[in-house]
Amino acid sequence: MQFGRWYPLALAAEHAPAEPGVLQLRTRLGLIDYPRGKSAMVHYQAADDVRAAACALASAHPGADWLCRHLEDRVEPEAAPALAHKLIRDFTARFGSPPTVPA
Repeated sequence: MQFGRWYPLALAAEHAPAEPGVLQLRTRLGLIDYPRGKSAMVHYQAADDVRAAACALASAHPGADWLCRHLEDRVEPEAAPALAHKLIRDFTARFGSPPTVPA
């Protein structure tokens, strides 16, 4: 899996593709405490339309200082959920819980 560069979530409409894929969100600054360490990661998601999903997250969390990136490789719609599941599974194994959007 090859992810592209990070961009502000608020600018997802300009950067995210309107196609199937997987996106990641992380805090721009600071780390979040997880049971087995710290990480900036807060979310992984599969989507049939990465742009629409990222824009929906931006709308649901206005003012959140988060960065977003998406898979660069073309993804078949049926493959995206398995890829996101693998990322969440691997994160959970490493940090002791799935990534969590801060309150």
